[in-house]
Amino acid sequence: MTPPAATISRSRARGRAIVRRRRLRLATVVLLAIVVVAVILALPLFKKAVTDFGGLPMGYSNVIREQAAAKHIQPELIAAVIYAETKFDPRQSSAGAEGLMQILPQTAEFLARRSGATTFRVSDLGTPEVNIAYGSYYLRYLLDEYHGSTMLALAAYNGGETNVNRWIATARGDGRTMTVSDIRFSQTRAYVEKVLGAEREYRQTYASQLGYS
Repeated sequence: MTPPAATISRSRARGRAIVRRRRLRLATVVLLAIVVVAVILALPLFKKAVTDFGGLPMGYSNVIREQAAAKHIQPELIAAVIYAETKFDPRQSSAGAEGLMQILPQTAEFLARRSGATTFRVSDLGTPEVNIAYGSYYLRYLLDEYHGSTMLALAAYNGGETNVNRWIATARGDGRTMTVSDIRFSQTRAYVEKVLGAEREYRQTYASQLGYS
């Protein structure tokens, strides 16, 4: 017996409705998957919260302010060093330096021993908060070593204390005080000039983020 036309029509309608619901569920699943992937990809950006005014990036301002206060360093100096080292885009250098402030593992281990840290691991340098804390501690150490001279501290941060001490001795041997022009490594000389210039720009550009207003 052949089903009535109305029954066939209702059956077909139900079939089409089922197909539509399945397609809708599939589309919903796909959309949710896209949203999840987008959120995962965006998480590093939210975590970094890096802004960029005129090619001058800035991030982790709360951490920078905290470390600046704890280490008695101007926050714009910390920001300028991060800018010169990585432009707030952490990576490992060819020499093995780690993180935002490009700290060598052996330097970090020296700082850990000096500060009395007992649980430090080199892998911790990949954490921005830890990296900035150690980099700030190193800056404070170098500023103390060179009697508050930012220029000498930065030269040592990039070129090493041994080299800076040699350049100081050479300048003293000539009866004068070491200047930027006495830095024998062109890379280190350019680094010092870059940080000093960026330090002024950060103070002007990110005054509120650095706690000045």
